[in-house]
Amino acid sequence: MTSVLSVIEIIMGILLLFGGGELFVQGSVALALLLGIPQLVIGLTVVALGTSAPELFVSLISTFKGADDIAVSNIVGSNIFNVLVVLGISALIMPLRVHSRLIRRDVPILLAVSMAVWGMASTGRVTWQAGLALLTALVINTIWEIRSAKEDGDADSDIDPDEAKGGFPPAFIKLAAGLGLLVWGSQILVKGATAVALSLGVSQTLIGLTIVAAGTSMPELVTSIVAALRGKADLAIGNVIGSNLLNQLVILGLCAFLSGDRGISVDPMIIQRDLPIMVATTVACLPIFFSGGVISRLEGGILIGLYGLYLVEQILPYTFPSLDGPIERFTLAALIPALVLLLGWQSLSHWRTTRRLPE
Repeated sequence: MTSVLSVIEIIMGILLLFGGGELFVQGSVALALLLGIPQLVIGLTVVALGTSAPELFVSLISTFKGADDIAVSNIVGSNIFNVLVVLGISALIMPLRVHSRLIRRDVPILLAVSMAVWGMASTGRVTWQAGLALLTALVINTIWEIRSAKEDGDADSDIDPDEAKGGFPPAFIKLAAGLGLLVWGSQILVKGATAVALSLGVSQTLIGLTIVAAGTSMPELVTSIVAALRGKADLAIGNVIGSNLLNQLVILGLCAFLSGDRGISVDPMIIQRDLPIMVATTVACLPIFFSGGVISRLEGGILIGLYGLYLVEQILPYTFPSLDGPIERFTLAALIPALVLLLGWQSLSHWRTTRRLPE
């Protein structure tokens, strides 16, 4: 009975987070427009942070309650989910053409930040000093993002000025309601996830990497799917890259900084397995993005398949312990090399085709 109630709490928490995130974005955008903040700045900061708001509140609530495993695994699991599932499903809907700016600037920055976070966590604890460094990097990157976007002529925005209709009162109401739902949903989700982990005899890290991470990534998934259906590939891809960057710079940085002298403890399994996987998914974006500047449906299917394999690797030790070793050996010896060869072949084929095209 307790486990059923906990599952209901998880579902309720995810729904509240989804609704709260939507209201938070609407209220924030309206308020920013009313205050005269440029739409470009809103798109690069407020909207991007809005889709990451569920992860932010879940991780903060978890940190304050001492549930560091959920706080960290939520961030890592969300980043893995965003690349493998959100990008994968978006590409299945419609092949996504990648803007050269993403290849030149944003993906390399995301890769550098991901590797830095892996290094910070490798001691088993992310200190408040590391959190401060991440928040400082956020400020620097945001300023650079806005300046470079203006220089590249990317000042157009999908934000509708009509969102500021009604003046300040509706904007404040939406903002307050969104924040309230986010806090409430976060508390319910963390409580339910913790109870499920205890009742099933699994670690909080596993619940955070799977159920909580997928639940808090729903805004990114919906945003990218809608963008793909509307043919806005830049928004679909940029949403994923931007969200993954903010998850580490803002959420992990803020959680570590606010944790004080104790810092945030990191599960050894996350250091040995999940952080390397998070970095590897970012590295995997490079050959896909370089393959003619398009994420094809085949590559989207590969990304989703990899996430399925990741889930199997997560759950198998708890369900069929005897199969864990053979599956892991098959993955390392056959499946991963085959996928690397396939992606490499795709990139080479696109490169050769591009070279043959007339100038």
